[in-house]
Amino acid sequence: MNKFQKAQQVIASIMALLALQSSIFYAFNYPALFFISLIATIGVIRIFYDYLNSGLFDFLLSIIGMTILMIHVYDSPPNGFWPLLISIWLYGWLAVEKITHEKNIAPFFRKLFFIAVPIFFGAWILFAWEVITIGLNIPMVILPSPSLISIQFVNSLETLWADFVQTFVRAALTGYLIGCGSAFIIAILIDKSLFLRRGLLPIGNFISAIPIVGIAPIMIMWFGFDWQSKAAVVVIMTFFPMLVNTVTGLSVNNPIDRDLLKTYASSYTQSLILMRLPAAAPFIFNALKINSTLALIGAIIAEFFGSPTVGLGFRISVEVGRLNLDMVWAEIVVAAIVGSASYGVISFIEKKVTFWHPSNRSTLEK
Repeated sequence: MNKFQKAQQVIASIMALLALQSSIFYAFNYPALFFISLIATIGVIRIFYDYLNSGLFDFLLSIIGMTILMIHVYDSPPNGFWPLLISIWLYGWLAVEKITHEKNIAPFFRKLFFIAVPIFFGAWILFAWEVITIGLNIPMVILPSPSLISIQFVNSLETLWADFVQTFVRAALTGYLIGCGSAFIIAILIDKSLFLRRGLLPIGNFISAIPIVGIAPIMIMWFGFDWQSKAAVVVIMTFFPMLVNTVTGLSVNNPIDRDLLKTYASSYTQSLILMRLPAAAPFIFNALKINSTLALIGAIIAEFFGSPTVGLGFRISVEVGRLNLDMVWAEIVVAAIVGSASYGVISFIEKKVTFWHPSNRSTLEK
């Protein structure tokens, strides 16, 4: 253990000792809480003896503790519940710390931990959210628990699917493809024209600074209340990030490669395809990843200013007025899943296409 991990262990054991002291008179009523508090308290001896110091012990203790606390939170939380929660949280933190800093791990287990650690971290966030909202009786209109959100999510799959199709498939995806595609083509044209480069890019920077709350009402007046106006907003939001990144990427190339193509009397089209576009690929994919989230955000916000009776933004604005916060969070979950999946797909394609780039060199060496 390093000094930071030892400090975590000491605090975790102190919290467990407080929980043990509070629950000792109720040991027969809550034996599981008593024994998990006892084990968490005894864990401090690992500071002095190299025994059970692997992250696996902390991981298992945290999982078992989470399960026991989850069982008891739906009744009135017993004495020592909250100090034990802090202790179990610190053990989970210790598990992540030790596993991520462990060097002598087989490649298979390293890949397994690479997936397991984010899942474990996300599970802890949901667990803490559930325990705090239920244990402290937080009103649903302020913050519903994950269990209520999941129930609402399952019961509203048909509505959520319709909102997903309206907002993402029709508005965000259409606007994303048009905005990024047209910006890519115009960037190539600008690259050939110094006049366009000096004249259009400043205008693009000016328009990209206009807030979406100012653009959305205008687009709705021009294109109507259906998905076309939201797609227009997405086009404006995604056009200029793609344009600027592509133009910047096309201007970055190796002088040696450029001179080599000149010795072969390569045309502009040949140098563009063989050298400049591959060199610009990291910039282009960077814009695509940024726009993948901007497109969904723009479509959702545009729906606040007017839309038919379907869509993520429409549903959020309506359900907030009805104080149905569980439905609002279900819509947010859909948006988060779609945005993360879009970003992940583009990142995966980027690694396959730009495998030669220094950012992916470590992957190749492994």
